[in-house]
Amino acid sequence: MCGIVGYVGSRDAYPILIKGLKRLEYRGYDSAGVALIGENSNLNIYKSKGKVAELERFAESKDVSGSIGIAHTRWATHGEPNDINAHPHYSESETLAIIHNGIIENYAVLKEALMVHGYTFKSQTDTEVIVQLIEYIRTKNECSLLSAVRLALSQVVGAYAIAVIEKGKKDRIIAARKSSPLVVGIGEGEFFLASDATPIIEYTDKVVYLNDGEVAYISKESGLRVVDLENHEAEVDIKQLEMSISELEKGGYPHFMLKEIFEQPKTIVDAIRGRVNVELDNVVLSGVIDNKDKFINAKRIVIVACGTSWHAALIGEYLIEEMCRIPVEVEYASEFRYRNPVIGDGDVVIAMSQSGETADTLAAVELAKEKGAFIFGICNVIGSSIARATHSGAYIHVGPEIGVASTKAFTGQVTVLVMLSLIIGKLKEVIDESEYIEVIEALGKLSEQLKEILKINNQIAEMAKIFTYAKNFIYLGRGYSYPAALEGALKLKEISYIHAEGYPAAEMKQGPIALIASELPIVVVATLDSIFAEIIRNS
Repeated sequence: MCGIVGYVGSRDAYPILIKGLKRLEYRGYDSAGVALIGENSNLNIYKSKGKVAELERFAESKDVSGSIGIAHTRWATHGEPNDINAHPHYSESETLAIIHNGIIENYAVLKEALMVHGYTFKSQTDTEVIVQLIEYIRTKNECSLLSAVRLALSQVVGAYAIAVIEKGKKDRIIAARKSSPLVVGIGEGEFFLASDATPIIEYTDKVVYLNDGEVAYISKESGLRVVDLENHEAEVDIKQLEMSISELEKGGYPHFMLKEIFEQPKTIVDAIRGRVNVELDNVVLSGVIDNKDKFINAKRIVIVACGTSWHAALIGEYLIEEMCRIPVEVEYASEFRYRNPVIGDGDVVIAMSQSGETADTLAAVELAKEKGAFIFGICNVIGSSIARATHSGAYIHVGPEIGVASTKAFTGQVTVLVMLSLIIGKLKEVIDESEYIEVIEALGKLSEQLKEILKINNQIAEMAKIFTYAKNFIYLGRGYSYPAALEGALKLKEISYIHAEGYPAAEMKQGPIALIASELPIVVVATLDSIFAEIIRNS
């Protein structure tokens, strides 16, 4: 995931931009760069392949003056990771600079048309096409930069979050988004821009989340103005961030992932706080209660998600079908959006995403809404695009997740799905009362059980050393443990770059058993439940 940072105000922009890029390093990247309008009004771009530290070394002897700038961390899509393809990119005349997250699907067609008009391209990126198109439209129409950005984006097909600055203009940034997150931070006589709130919270807790198809004119002198692509004024809805700087620090842990694993006893409590009353045997999710007829009368529930959220959704499928007796389908959002799903009135679609900004999931939400389904969102980031696009929903309240490999968000999502299943089952009067009470009591004990598990962290670390030779892993599970096995395999792939596969334990004999060898580690997820004996037999 690429990262965007921007600043316009009275302070030196460069230190703010560099610190912001470091806050966004968790998103993953292969190059970094900054564009600054210096005290002499020149537009200076510095960029390099590698980490933000490499960019800092490259810029040490350069002019980094100025109180306006944009910065970027790139994860290569079009063009290999190198200095040239890194962002920002100049326009042909080098009077404009752009940074961009997302993918422009029709960039080749636009690039060919611009080349006919004499434009040359230095990079292999789709991003450079946007800034050249903006300059071409502005020159041809003799219009303002804001108008040129709007007109250019009306010709663009794909996803984008962009920021543009202009040589000699020290007080303004033009930004826009479609299917890629962008947030504007509002300070005292200054403005901040970022892909998410992590680079902003140090300076302000007031933010505006741009909606799809909106363009922001951010000016130190005249303030923030937001319009759509047709130049209609849009509402500037200021939100207050519920985040602290301490949540963005490692807190003594060697990396964010371990910190967030150890936060889970607390985040589970945060997820159920005010929702579960163990003493009264009661569960409340207002997003469900307020729309109870939709759930009671649902013909089926379709859960759309990607990655780790998809694995949590599989557990949700088991939970809802068992406790609520409603048929459930779990779909990859990336596949759901590219076919013609049979869905409509009477269906409930649950969209799950930690960030609330997953482009495929957001597109699936819009598709399901068009077809008349009721949309319920489960996400972590308050005010995110999915939270705003859905009819109702529930936050998991686990705090910012900085680690690239999701941990506490996964357990938070599963916890919310448990509560949702309990409520719907109770409303439909299909869940057994003893089971209802048993699960509520289990939720109340979950935090302490997690603390006990985390006590053996050092033992697990020692055990891991045994398997450093391995090039492949298999994870096995049955029932609820099968999605957990899938998630375990995903984590190993993400973190160690070792090939791993999750598999239903009983399906091993249908082919994969041929792969079993003495050098192949097998992880079996075997919980003490009704099918414990079955999975032991499979093992």
